[in-house]
Amino acid sequence: MRVALVTETFPPEVNGVAFTLARLADELRDRGHVVDLIRPRQASDGQPARPDGETGRAECPRQDTTLLVPGLPLPGYPGLRFGLPSVRRVAQRFEQAAPDVVHVATEGPLGVAASWVARRMRIPVVSSFHTNFHRYGGYYGLGALRSAAVRYLRAFHQRTHCTLAPCADAAERLTALGFRRVGEMGRGVDTVRFDPARRSPALRATWQAGRHDPVVLYAGRLAAEKNLDLAIRTFYSMQVEVPRARFVLVGDGPLYESLRREHPGFIFCGTQRGTALAEHFASADIFLFPSLTDTFGNVVLEAMASGLAVVAFDTAAARNHIAHLDTGVKAPCDRPDLFMALGRTLIARPKAVRYFGRRARAACRELTWNRVAARVEGFYTEAVRARAGRLAPLAPVSATTTTTHR
Repeated sequence: MRVALVTETFPPEVNGVAFTLARLADELRDRGHVVDLIRPRQASDGQPARPDGETGRAECPRQDTTLLVPGLPLPGYPGLRFGLPSVRRVAQRFEQAAPDVVHVATEGPLGVAASWVARRMRIPVVSSFHTNFHRYGGYYGLGALRSAAVRYLRAFHQRTHCTLAPCADAAERLTALGFRRVGEMGRGVDTVRFDPARRSPALRATWQAGRHDPVVLYAGRLAAEKNLDLAIRTFYSMQVEVPRARFVLVGDGPLYESLRREHPGFIFCGTQRGTALAEHFASADIFLFPSLTDTFGNVVLEAMASGLAVVAFDTAAARNHIAHLDTGVKAPCDRPDLFMALGRTLIARPKAVRYFGRRARAACRELTWNRVAARVEGFYTEAVRARAGRLAPLAPVSATTTTTHR
């Protein structure tokens, strides 16, 4: 098939959505499909694409399969952009490239335009849901807009053949909000890149961590919606148990500078990519993931594959992939006190940390990105056949339909 992938974010931007879509595009191409990318222009466009340090792939696909449209900076997130509607340019691209299916991955102006054009041209549209924007408002004083955000997102996705959620937990939450025709896309992890063997004594030395000193890691956006205050309070309670513990934060975001000023004892590593990112994961011991707003959280699988003991809430990736007291530990979403207690208990038990890390690593071995691409390919085929009148639309999500494409 020829697939038009429409997204407001893509590498070299650094976030879970960009990374997920890049891996999906690569795997679909490996499976023989043609993927046309439509995205906003970024500051790095026009510069030579840097090869990925592990796979050798370029960070961005060839220009002959990429349409760049104008974009504007996303408020509060310097470096991220949203695409302008560009209806005429999108329509011209669809006329020239004639996609079999359009995959709209983001709900911004560019996604709206692409969905509208595709429907007008009778091209089947599949959408995916990656970000709980309706849950972000409370962290920025906009909680009153939650209902309006849900209505907008629901209306956007109802106009597509189906909505692909990252995991069963997210699919169930969307269904509870009134979304119809929800399927499970899944997520993968590169266990060659994220490997305990990449543990680096030299890197740990720069953190002033001795061989037996536990290193606690957070990796992700440094932003209000990530619930970082809980991670910080949890670490301080852990440090009471083991004073030599170190806290390493990998990532950038709006809170980067303020956190550095307020917590000079923490180690801020900024954005890391490729092999360097994998070494940061493998060189830690415990991973804190306090977010309650992520639809998935790719970093959870990356930490597990790297052999870390993960402390998380029972939602998103942790709900679907962590077996409590076997491959990690997790707390109910309404129990931040238990989240802290789990971290404090875990750091005082190094044997348990190593046990959970080994079990987590083993649990990730079958979570390949090729399986994700095969599942998405199945939804594309359903959408094409439904448009041709040869297949009924996807049924509403349920305990059985969310696992249909596993």
